[in-house]
Amino acid sequence: MSSAQSRISQLEILDLRHFSGAQLRPLLRDEAERWQRRLHWDYTQASSMLVDYLDSRILPGYVALQAGRIAGYAFCVCEGTKAVIGDVYAFGEAESTVNPICETLTDHLLEMVVAMPGVERVESQLLMFPDGALWMAFQRHGFQAYPRCFMLRDLEARPPLMDVKPAEARPGRSLVLEAWRAEFYDGAAQLIHRCYADHMDASINDQYRTVHGAQRFLHNIIRFPGCGVFDPENSWVLRAAAERTDGNFSKATGGGSVEAVLLSSKVSEGVNHITQICVTPALRDHGLGRMLLEHCAREGARRGVRQLSLTVTEANTHARKLYESDGFQTLHRFEAMVFDSSARH
Repeated sequence: MSSAQSRISQLEILDLRHFSGAQLRPLLRDEAERWQRRLHWDYTQASSMLVDYLDSRILPGYVALQAGRIAGYAFCVCEGTKAVIGDVYAFGEAESTVNPICETLTDHLLEMVVAMPGVERVESQLLMFPDGALWMAFQRHGFQAYPRCFMLRDLEARPPLMDVKPAEARPGRSLVLEAWRAEFYDGAAQLIHRCYADHMDASINDQYRTVHGAQRFLHNIIRFPGCGVFDPENSWVLRAAAERTDGNFSKATGGGSVEAVLLSSKVSEGVNHITQICVTPALRDHGLGRMLLEHCAREGARRGVRQLSLTVTEANTHARKLYESDGFQTLHRFEAMVFDSSARH
């Protein structure tokens, strides 16, 4: 019997709701240390929020016991007809493609969630696991894989470029660059939907397919620490300048529609993660995306940010080439997994 088989044979899989946050805290602390070491990401705030949910005993999931001690856990979050795999983790795993405890937990979790009455779609992005790590478990339950890249730019090795004004990058129209404000919320949601409704990423995250879904996406990245703590001081919006009656443009007159946006969050001391960047389709290929990236890098460096990270779907070669040319390097490859029962009919 191999060591992996031996570990599985000793496992006992129990309902997550039988356990408190305090009981899982050592496991969560180990996971947070792994996130910091591998992805430069402070996961402690997300872990603290998870402890509160665990104490409420409402999260569907499982805990793996080995010789009577907690060895791993997995859970999902259900929202209407969709479920999202929240996390899968075990001591000593997630570094390679061999993860016997996590694969066992994933298999149990997927079997449960796919069979839940009313659940038509299941999404998963387990960022810690290298691509292929849990593929067998997902494949057994009919999921489709979308390879993605976790990319990092070291601002000391690749310093930001000199300032590029919006007027210099505009394709024949005046744009105004502004830091994020709450009043941009609806315009940004409409832009995200406009950019992604028919994009390959809408297959991974169905929130992009409707304006309401894009609003929920924004709400999640702004209000919750799953993708870090939202940084409004280094999140940027390009708006069409409002034209005055004398033919000139002025920010003071209120500005127009949101045409491009870059949102970032603080994920660790000196590290920001770009949670969203998009440019309205009519204004693409005019350097606005690069300008936003450089502005974010420059303003971040001024505030002590040393590294920027982001994720991108590997098949999105246009975006990936932009990031690579802007100094981002692939640190880690992982997979988004999707089960959609409606697509099978």
